[in-house]
Amino acid sequence: MTKIIDGRAIAERIREDIQRETADFASKHGHPPGLGVVLAGGDPASAQYVRMKRRACEAAGIHSVAHVFSADCTHDDVLNAVHALNDDPQIHGILVQLPLFDQIDEEAILEAVRLDKDVDGFHPVNIGTLGMKGREPLFTPATPTGCMVLLQEIGAEISGANAVVVGRSNIVGLPVALMLLKANATVTVAHSRTKDLPAVLQNADIVIAAAGIPNYIQGEWLKAGATVIDVGTNRIDDPDSERGYRFVGDVDLESARGIVGAITRVPGGVGPMTITMLLQNTIKAAWRIAAQETEE
Repeated sequence: MTKIIDGRAIAERIREDIQRETADFASKHGHPPGLGVVLAGGDPASAQYVRMKRRACEAAGIHSVAHVFSADCTHDDVLNAVHALNDDPQIHGILVQLPLFDQIDEEAILEAVRLDKDVDGFHPVNIGTLGMKGREPLFTPATPTGCMVLLQEIGAEISGANAVVVGRSNIVGLPVALMLLKANATVTVAHSRTKDLPAVLQNADIVIAAAGIPNYIQGEWLKAGATVIDVGTNRIDDPDSERGYRFVGDVDLESARGIVGAITRVPGGVGPMTITMLLQNTIKAAWRIAAQETEE
C-alpha cells in the first residue's frame, strides 16, 4: 500500500506554529517580522510564486514588501533594491526570485544580500557552508529544506539510506544532495548525462525527483518500498480539465502506486512546504537580528 504524502496538511500545521511565533515577536518588539522580495525576471511562474509567498506572509502576520522590475531594468536598479532592503530595519529576510533577466548578474545580486537576511539560503557563503563537513549555514534553501522536513515527518530513515537525487540545479538538486549527505545518507546525483537511470534508481531507498520533466520516472524503475519526494511541478495539456491543463510531477504517479512505500502528491506535496520553510526562515532571521540589536 503506497502512502500519499500530503505536504499541504503538514505545511498547515507548521504555519499554525509560525503564526503564534509571529505574534510573539510582534508583541515583544512592536512590529512584525518582515520579508522583502525582489522580482526581476520574465518568468510568469515566478510572478505567481511571489504572489503566493506574499499572501502566505499576510496570513502568517509577516510584513512583506516587493520590488518588481520590468524587462528594461538595469543591474544597478536591482542591486540598489537589495541594498535598500539590507538597510531597512523592518525587513528581516530578503528573497530574490530566480531566474533574473539576462542583463542582471545573478551571482552578484545574491552575494549582495545581507548574510543574516538570506532567508532563501542562496548566498554563496550559505551554500558553501552547506557543503562543508562540521559547519552549518545560517539558512538552507526553502525547497530542499521542505523535502527534508517531509522525510522527517513520515519517519523515513535517512541515515545509512541510499538516496538518489534526479536533477542538479542550484535551486533544488545540489542543495538537497548536500543536505542528505549531512544527514548521513549515501547520495547519488543523477542528471541528463547519467547512463541507465532506471538501474541507478533500482537501488534507491529515497528518491528526490527534481528533473522538471513530466511523468519522466516510471514506477518500474523504482525500488519496492522506496520513499519518493517529487519536486516536479509540470504543466501539461488536459482537455478534460476545466482549465484545459493540469500539473503533474516528474514521477508517473499511477505506475508508482503499489510499488513505492510513500510518495508526495503533485500539486500539494513539496510546493506548500517551500513557502512554509521560507516563512520559518524569516521568523528565524527576525529573532536573530533582534537579539543582535539588543546586544549592541
